[in-house]
Amino acid sequence: MSEKIKVAIIGSGNIGTDLMIKIMRRSGVLEMGAMVGIDPDSDGLARAARLGIPTTHEGIDGLTRLPVWPGIGIVFDATSAGAHKRNDAIVRGAGKIMIDLTPAAIGPYVVPVVNMDAHLDQSNINMVTCGGQATIPIVAAVSRVAEVSYAEIVASISSRSAGPGTRANIDEFTETTSRAICEVGGARKGKAVIILNPAEPPLIMRDTVYCLARTDDRDAVRQSIEAMIAEVQDYVPGYRLKQDIQFEQIGDNAAVRIPGVDDHATGMKVSVFLEVEGAGHYLPKYAGNLDIMTSAALKTAERLAQRAQREHA
Repeated sequence: MSEKIKVAIIGSGNIGTDLMIKIMRRSGVLEMGAMVGIDPDSDGLARAARLGIPTTHEGIDGLTRLPVWPGIGIVFDATSAGAHKRNDAIVRGAGKIMIDLTPAAIGPYVVPVVNMDAHLDQSNINMVTCGGQATIPIVAAVSRVAEVSYAEIVASISSRSAGPGTRANIDEFTETTSRAICEVGGARKGKAVIILNPAEPPLIMRDTVYCLARTDDRDAVRQSIEAMIAEVQDYVPGYRLKQDIQFEQIGDNAAVRIPGVDDHATGMKVSVFLEVEGAGHYLPKYAGNLDIMTSAALKTAERLAQRAQREHA
C-alpha cells in the first residue's frame, strides 16, 4: 500500500476534533500530522496530544514551526471565514493543498457526489456549508433530469450544534449556500435559509429542498433523487429522506414569478424533506450538520490523496 498522506487540521473545536477522529478511525489513505488551535485548554488539542499527535495552540504560525510541517500534504481549515484568508495564503504558499470548511469560498465549491472530479487539480477546495452539503445534492439530482428555474433550501439545526464559528458566519452561510445552489446544483436562481432551533431535547438536523422544475416526469425526478441519496449515504450513512418526495404541478394559469428569473416558472414544484443523523464519533448524533461537513471534507481529501498516490506510484 502507498504511504499515507499526512494532514493537519487548523481549528480544534467541534468540527476539527470530529474530523480528526474520523481520519484516525476511517481513513486508509490519510494520517494525522498535526492539530492546530488557539486555545491551549481546548478539548481538541488535549485529545490530539493524548493520541500522540503533534499540537500547537499558536495557530497557523505555530503549525509552520512544527517539525512535521514539511511533511504535511493537505491542510483542513475549520476556523472561520475571516481567518481563512491568511491561513490559505500560508498553506498554499508552502505548496500544500487547502480544504476549506469555512464559508470563505476562495476556492471552487465542492460537493463530493456532484462535482468533486472536476476540481481534483485545485489547491484550495471549499466545502460550501453544512446546509449546502445536505441539500445541493438534491438540487443537482433534479437539475440533471430537468431545468430548475428556482431552488430554495431551509436548513434547521439544533442551537447546541451551532458553535461560535457557525454563529459568526451566518451571513456567509446564506450567501455561500445560495451561490452554490446555482453554481453546483444547477438552479437558475437559489435561496438559502438557516434556522437555529433551541428546542430541548435537541432536534436532529432537518433540511427542506424546494425546486421548480420544467418537467412533468415525476418518475425520472424521483429516481434521480433516490439515486443521489444512496450516493451521499456512502459517506454519510445517517442521510435520509424524512418522508416521501412531494410533487405539485404548476400550470400556466398558476405560474409563479421568481425575482431574478426572467420568465414564469412553470412545470412542477418538487419538495424534498431530509434529515441528517450524525455518526456520533465525537459529536452528538443530533449534530448531523457538523457530521456531514467533516464527512464530505474527509471524502474529498481521500480522493485527492488517492490521486497523489497514483501520480507518484
